[in-house]
Amino acid sequence: MDFSRTVLVTGGAGFIGSHLVCSLVHRHPEWRIINLDNLDYCCSPKSLESIENRTNYTFIRGDVCNSRLVNHIFNSENIDIIFHLAARTHVEASFESPSAFQRVNVDGTRVLLGAAHQARHQPQRFIYISTDEVYGPSLDEVFDESSPVRPSNPYAATKAAAEYLVRSYWDQYKFPIIITRSNNIYGPRQYTEKVIPRFLTLLQMNKKCTIQGTLPKSRHFLFVSDAINAFLLVLEKGIVGEIYNVGTSCEIPIVQLARELVRMIKSVPESEVNDWLEFVPDRPRVDLRYPIKCEKLQHLGWRAEVSWAEGIRQTVKWYRDNPDFWSDISEDQQPIRGESENTATISPST
Repeated sequence: MDFSRTVLVTGGAGFIGSHLVCSLVHRHPEWRIINLDNLDYCCSPKSLESIENRTNYTFIRGDVCNSRLVNHIFNSENIDIIFHLAARTHVEASFESPSAFQRVNVDGTRVLLGAAHQARHQPQRFIYISTDEVYGPSLDEVFDESSPVRPSNPYAATKAAAEYLVRSYWDQYKFPIIITRSNNIYGPRQYTEKVIPRFLTLLQMNKKCTIQGTLPKSRHFLFVSDAINAFLLVLEKGIVGEIYNVGTSCEIPIVQLARELVRMIKSVPESEVNDWLEFVPDRPRVDLRYPIKCEKLQHLGWRAEVSWAEGIRQTVKWYRDNPDFWSDISEDQQPIRGESENTATISPST
């Protein structure tokens, strides 16, 4: 079969990547979708079962830092579009193992950019999926795309460094890049190190939600389907060389989030909700909030369509219906294999 477009998604077995890949495969049977992923601890092939037999889908297990493999893909396939999502994302782990984040997030981006730029068949778009955390924290300032980049943890610093690499290919070669910076994305299939699935998993195990520190931390939560719609809109209507915030007005304090999930999962009287919360020592470096503006994206026609009430309902239902999805991941598995990190603590980052 001849396909009208070939799309490469890196990190397509991860939470956001698998939703993007499934959406592309289902929406565009006339496109060929290639998924490059090394199936790290936070990925599951089960996320892709609905499409694994589709004729327009190809899975390649491999490391985005493997230049021989990545060059082979671009030399043997006519890649038109790249969505680059492959990354390490757990903030707390980035303090423990910054070199692993440097390797995947920066070196992987460098390898991918080099191969894409040198390919015989020149891509039409290279879309880099970044994060609101590159702006750093703010109590009152709301960041737009022109705000300075001030990352406050190694994860965010590597994403910012990768952004600079991506932009350098636009500045030097007019290579057709676009960057997105998203709020916290949540929904079904998210790995249990992130705050919503972590709280849900703890409650389903009859354990308390562990909340770090007493400062009023909050996050802006964007449902995964709204994020995917934003990425696909940027593909079709975004201007090359530009950055687009992908944001939401839905800001939820972490304590309020925990209480809401307790009510949904445990169905206890209001007087007993706080009994399911446990406050633990804060990690030494934590950002309170990341507010961003996304008028630039809205001018392209994007709006978040899934309300918080509906999004969290769908998410809770999925985790109730799929309690064993992550069961092959042991309770104390280390995200950075062979290096020190405990997933029992909560990172409210994307």
